Amino acid sequence: MDSSILIIVLSLSVLISYAFDLFSSRFKTPSVLLLLLLGMLTRQATEYFNVQVPYVNTILPTLGTLGLILIVLEGGLDLELHADRLNIIRRTLLASLLAIIGGTLIMAGMLYLLLNDSFYHCLIAALPFSIVSSTVTAQTATNLLGGQREFAIYESAYASILGIMAYNFLVLSRNSVLGAVWSFARDTLAMAIISLGCCFLLLYLIGRINHRIKFLPIISVLFLVYALAEINHMSSLLLILIFGLFLNNTDLFIRGRLSQILKNDLFEKELDQLKNLTAEGAFVVRTFFYLILGYAAVPQSLIDMDALIVSVLFVAAIVSWRWVTLRLTYTGPLTPLLWIAPRGLITILLYLNIPEDLRLVGFREGIPMLVVVVSSVVAMIGLLGNKSVKSEE
Repeated sequence: MDSSILIIVLSLSVLISYAFDLFSSRFKTPSVLLLLLLGMLTRQATEYFNVQVPYVNTILPTLGTLGLILIVLEGGLDLELHADRLNIIRRTLLASLLAIIGGTLIMAGMLYLLLNDSFYHCLIAALPFSIVSSTVTAQTATNLLGGQREFAIYESAYASILGIMAYNFLVLSRNSVLGAVWSFARDTLAMAIISLGCCFLLLYLIGRINHRIKFLPIISVLFLVYALAEINHMSSLLLILIFGLFLNNTDLFIRGRLSQILKNDLFEKELDQLKNLTAEGAFVVRTFFYLILGYAAVPQSLIDMDALIVSVLFVAAIVSWRWVTLRLTYTGPLTPLLWIAPRGLITILLYLNIPEDLRLVGFREGIPMLVVVVSSVVAMIGLLGNKSVKSEE
């Protein structure tokens, strides 16, 4: 492909995604649906003109991993740990934990009855669908009132971390549960210590680097440590979350003499620059992930009746169990928060990363994308049909 054509395609993709984002905030339609549709239409166009797009299945997991890192970092940089936030932190942490445990068990039970495979394989297959998407939630939450918006954002941020940790634990437990408990506890503690060390080191570098290129090397260090931890099956996303929380709440961790050493007078301004860089990087990576996901989708797998039935059953189970968790953890009105349970990048990424020997026999390949679409449609209808959402001027 000619380089000029490639630049035009990449530039138009970002501009169209930005337009979708504006459209989404105005009409309460998740932009993920529009990006997936655009990707599917692009595939039809390339097939019609006999144009080959190489390495699609190779690029997709890599883009998903990069997007996940940036999304978790963006979430950590937005979360505040002040004393007046302790109540919401406790409630959303409990809500996300209950959603993952209960949702995984319910959907695994459904798969066990439908496919009659081992319950362990059913748990592995079901877990990705129990994790709410922080990206799509943050986008749809802009239309919620203050209390519900805050609850949804905190809940989805914690769900990403807890979901990844639960997934790693399940994979480790294939041979021995007790061995998995020991390995999981050891690796989590080691990752927490490594994370704190990296936080102090990177904070020092932020205050001391005077070169005009400052944040890209720091983010690259995060990517490097993440990849090394992932190779060793450690809770690598914990590093990203702790780093984001650490930077956004330095007043809690850095005081007195230590603050003078590690921080400079321009820290707040530089933190805002890092937040903007992370948000825009996450936007670009997310754009191409969903476009390529739509492009890679096989149309026949999306109209498979068994896949459609299982996807609808999954979303019904997600919403039903969400009603229970919100009744236990949320004190305000449940709607439209009840319907804000979209699945997205993390669901697709975890499903793609399931080892071949742990994959569920008979599980339809179109189910992950259908669950993403159906859950996003449910969130959109819930927002459109509720009068308590913020009105757009």
